[in-house]
Amino acid sequence: MSDTGVRHEKWEDIPLETVKEDITRRVFTGDRMMIAHVYLDKGAVVPKHSHENEQLTYIVTGALHFWIGDEGTEGYHDRVVGAGEVLYLPSNVPHRAEALEDTFDLDVFSPPRQDWLDGSDSYFHDES
Repeated sequence: MSDTGVRHEKWEDIPLETVKEDITRRVFTGDRMMIAHVYLDKGAVVPKHSHENEQLTYIVTGALHFWIGDEGTEGYHDRVVGAGEVLYLPSNVPHRAEALEDTFDLDVFSPPRQDWLDGSDSYFHDES
Protein backbone atom coordinates (compact mmCIF):
# COMPACT_ATOMS: atom_id res chain seq x y z
CA MET A 1 0.00 0.00 0.00
CA SER A 2 1.49 3.39 -0.98
CA ASP A 3 1.68 6.38 1.34
CA THR A 4 -0.92 8.89 0.17
CA GLY A 5 -0.16 11.51 2.82
CA VAL A 6 -3.54 10.95 4.45
CA ARG A 7 -3.48 11.48 8.23
CA HIS A 8 -6.12 10.87 10.87
CA GLU A 9 -5.99 12.07 14.48
CA LYS A 10 -8.26 12.45 17.48
CA TRP A 11 -8.18 15.99 18.86
CA GLU A 12 -7.60 14.61 22.36
CA ASP A 13 -4.42 12.89 21.11
CA ILE A 14 -2.93 16.12 19.77
CA PRO A 15 -0.73 17.74 22.44
CA LEU A 16 -2.17 20.79 24.16
CA GLU A 17 0.35 23.62 23.80
CA THR A 18 0.48 26.47 26.31
CA VAL A 19 0.85 29.69 24.31
CA LYS A 20 0.77 31.85 27.43
CA GLU A 21 -0.83 31.56 30.85
CA ASP A 22 -4.39 32.12 29.62
CA ILE A 23 -4.23 30.72 26.04
CA THR A 24 -3.72 27.09 24.95
CA ARG A 25 -4.13 25.39 21.58
CA ARG A 26 -4.02 22.17 19.60
CA VAL A 27 -2.88 22.33 15.96
CA PHE A 28 -3.40 19.98 13.02
CA THR A 29 -1.80 20.87 9.72
CA GLY A 30 -1.71 19.76 6.13
CA ASP A 31 0.48 21.01 3.29
CA ARG A 32 -1.61 24.10 2.47
CA MET A 33 -3.98 24.57 5.40
CA MET A 34 -4.06 24.34 9.17
CA ILE A 35 -6.81 23.99 11.76
CA ALA A 36 -6.42 24.81 15.44
CA HIS A 37 -8.47 24.52 18.60
CA VAL A 38 -7.69 27.63 20.63
CA TYR A 39 -8.80 27.96 24.25
CA LEU A 40 -8.79 31.46 25.77
CA ASP A 41 -9.61 32.30 29.37
CA LYS A 42 -11.86 35.30 29.99
CA GLY A 43 -9.69 38.42 29.68
CA ALA A 44 -7.00 36.73 27.55
CA VAL A 45 -5.49 39.10 24.99
CA VAL A 46 -4.11 38.25 21.57
CA PRO A 47 -1.92 41.30 20.85
CA LYS A 48 -2.11 43.17 17.55
CA HIS A 49 -0.44 41.29 14.73
CA SER A 50 -0.88 40.42 11.06
CA HIS A 51 0.16 37.52 8.87
CA GLU A 52 0.16 36.46 5.24
CA ASN A 53 -2.26 33.65 6.05
CA GLU A 54 -5.97 33.95 5.40
CA GLN A 55 -7.85 33.15 8.61
CA LEU A 56 -11.29 31.83 9.45
CA THR A 57 -12.22 32.07 13.13
CA TYR A 58 -15.27 30.11 14.25
CA ILE A 59 -16.36 30.66 17.85
CA VAL A 60 -17.66 27.38 19.25
CA THR A 61 -18.31 28.73 22.76
CA GLY A 62 -17.70 32.13 24.32
CA ALA A 63 -17.00 35.43 22.57
CA LEU A 64 -14.02 37.40 21.25
CA HIS A 65 -13.85 41.16 20.81
CA PHE A 66 -11.74 41.94 17.72
CA TRP A 67 -10.11 45.21 16.69
CA ILE A 68 -9.41 45.06 12.97
CA GLY A 69 -7.10 47.32 10.97
CA ASP A 70 -4.82 50.12 12.11
CA GLU A 71 -6.40 52.56 14.54
CA GLY A 72 -6.96 55.95 12.93
CA THR A 73 -7.06 54.56 9.39
CA GLU A 74 -9.96 54.02 7.04
CA GLY A 75 -11.53 50.64 7.61
CA TYR A 76 -10.52 50.36 11.27
CA HIS A 77 -13.34 48.86 13.29
CA ASP A 78 -14.13 46.54 16.14
CA ARG A 79 -16.48 43.61 16.25
CA VAL A 80 -17.66 41.08 18.81
CA VAL A 81 -17.81 37.53 17.44
CA GLY A 82 -19.90 35.16 19.55
CA ALA A 83 -20.71 31.47 19.69
CA GLY A 84 -21.94 30.13 16.35
CA GLU A 85 -20.37 33.01 14.38
CA VAL A 86 -17.45 33.01 11.98
CA LEU A 87 -15.03 35.80 11.05
CA TYR A 88 -12.87 35.94 7.91
CA LEU A 89 -9.59 37.87 8.07
CA PRO A 90 -7.84 38.39 4.72
CA SER A 91 -4.05 38.24 4.39
CA ASN A 92 -2.02 40.95 6.15
CA VAL A 93 -4.93 42.62 7.98
CA PRO A 94 -3.77 43.79 11.43
CA HIS A 95 -5.98 42.55 14.26
CA ARG A 96 -6.06 41.91 17.97
CA ALA A 97 -8.61 40.22 20.21
CA GLU A 98 -9.74 39.89 23.79
CA ALA A 99 -11.80 37.03 25.23
CA LEU A 100 -15.00 38.43 26.76
CA GLU A 101 -15.60 35.08 28.44
CA ASP A 102 -13.94 31.66 28.46
CA THR A 103 -13.79 30.91 24.74
CA PHE A 104 -13.22 27.89 22.49
CA ASP A 105 -12.29 29.11 19.03
CA LEU A 106 -11.61 27.01 15.94
CA ASP A 107 -9.16 28.72 13.58
CA VAL A 108 -8.39 27.71 10.01
CA PHE A 109 -5.35 29.18 8.24
CA SER A 110 -4.14 28.94 4.66
CA PRO A 111 -1.28 28.48 4.23
CA PRO A 112 -0.35 27.00 7.65
CA ARG A 113 1.06 29.43 10.25
CA GLN A 114 4.77 28.64 10.15
CA ASP A 115 5.32 30.87 13.20
CA TRP A 116 2.94 28.66 15.19
CA LEU A 117 4.67 25.51 13.98
CA ASP A 118 8.23 26.67 14.73
CA GLY A 119 7.44 28.63 17.92
CA SER A 120 8.39 32.05 16.57
CA ASP A 121 4.97 33.60 17.32
CA SER A 122 6.48 36.01 19.86
CA TYR A 123 3.73 38.64 19.36
CA PHE A 124 1.70 36.69 21.95
CA HIS A 125 4.10 38.02 24.60
CA ASP A 126 4.08 41.63 23.40
CA GLU A 127 1.18 43.28 25.24
CA SER A 128 1.78 46.72 23.71
